[in-house]
Amino acid sequence: MTVFLNSLTPKFYVALTGTSSLISGLIFIFEWWYFHKHGTSFIEQVSVSHLRPLMGGTESSISEPGSSSNNRESETSRQNLSECKVWRNPLNLFRGAEYRRYTWVTGKEPLTYYDMNLSAQDHQTFFTCDTDFLRPSDTVMQKAWRERNPPARIKAAYQALELNNDCATAYVLLAEEEATTIVDAERLFKQALKAGETIYRRSQQCQHQSPQHEAQLRRDTNVLVYIKRRLAMCARKLGRIREAVKIMRDLMKEFPPLTMLNIHENLLESLLELQAYADVQAVLAKYDDISLPKSAAICYTAALLKTRTVSDKFSPETASRRGLSTAEINAVEAIHRAVEFNPHVPKYLLEMKSLILPPEHILKRGDSEAVAYAFFHLQHWKRIEGALNLLQCTWEGTFRMIPYPLEKGHLFYPYPSCTETADRELLPPFHHVSVYPKKEIPFFIHFTAGLCSSTAVIALLTHQFPEIMGVFAKAGKRESPWGPDLPLESSFLLYPRSDDH
Repeated sequence: MTVFLNSLTPKFYVALTGTSSLISGLIFIFEWWYFHKHGTSFIEQVSVSHLRPLMGGTESSISEPGSSSNNRESETSRQNLSECKVWRNPLNLFRGAEYRRYTWVTGKEPLTYYDMNLSAQDHQTFFTCDTDFLRPSDTVMQKAWRERNPPARIKAAYQALELNNDCATAYVLLAEEEATTIVDAERLFKQALKAGETIYRRSQQCQHQSPQHEAQLRRDTNVLVYIKRRLAMCARKLGRIREAVKIMRDLMKEFPPLTMLNIHENLLESLLELQAYADVQAVLAKYDDISLPKSAAICYTAALLKTRTVSDKFSPETASRRGLSTAEINAVEAIHRAVEFNPHVPKYLLEMKSLILPPEHILKRGDSEAVAYAFFHLQHWKRIEGALNLLQCTWEGTFRMIPYPLEKGHLFYPYPSCTETADRELLPPFHHVSVYPKKEIPFFIHFTAGLCSSTAVIALLTHQFPEIMGVFAKAGKRESPWGPDLPLESSFLLYPRSDDH
């Protein structure tokens, strides 16, 4: 063995260290990619999932069934599940007229399968009921909403219209998915409205006859509200904003129980476009209530209104000299409140991150909600002089007020830790998902980075100074276990082999 080690040339050590550096570099790159994609270390995950059970590590970590730690963990998990509830985007775009046109131009799919699957479930909830078998056209549409293939859904809608020319849900499907322009979609929705109002009046007359008729009335109500809301959105997109506002106000008066549809957020955006800030404040006074679930639209619109009163004269230099006025303090506090609710929004408003088409569903306080809000409201912030400047100067101060780690919030409940996973399911893969709070880099990424760097340095030194590094390597291998001053051969003299006797 000694002869073999002494016969190794410096080229061997260059190849050895170079190969070690390459392998550790590949491991480091894979770990970094896996961490950015899944938010965890691959080596750590494999160790916990596969190696730890083999070594019996799970037994010691199991606590008593009735222990307080188990109860605390289950309570936390239930809270995370409720916090990570996915909501339908109140301003979602039209599939045929907007999402599909984006695909034609860019070749990218703006909607994920998870998002479209949630929409299919919503359609089945809104547009179907147990009495669909009584009407052949509704039976066909019940199957159409379950179809995954868009051409198959459109074909089924035409089949339903052949059976019943007043099938409102068939017109809805064609307006959403077949119409390639907003004008075409509006035309189909008007046909759906005519059919939907007729069916709704008929259901009202029969609602008390049986529970099945009550279910049918609920379904027909949902269809009518959906149609009117989409007609208001068509009018908003086509520039008839006052008409859109009137339709939304009438909907909110006629169907007040349907607040879960968040029609007030559509109304807020339209009123901001009209620059009717007094009306916006009146809507906020009604819906910015502690008992109602907050949203980025409510929090940031409230901040925008307070910013509007001071932004045109605001200057960071002047504010640092004389201090903030009462109105400026109120504006800054409103910005801090909004940023605490959703910390992802400012980067989109300040155009530090590129926008994409908003998904059909959003996660409140998540990146998906930030994309949806900024997509429609960025123009309103730009319209008010100095609003983005005040936002840029003050928004990062929010994070100095929030406790870290995020065990409790400052104005809202603690920021949920499950938003990243849900947002990755809702947003397309070409979008870089914003994550808050930033996750600490795992130990194994630091370890592989250090290993890669050290072996690369050794390989470089061995390549540049082969003789010197060869001497160090051979000196280390020739060192005796009896001490640095005792040569390796002397150990054989102290304990000669048995055949020498």
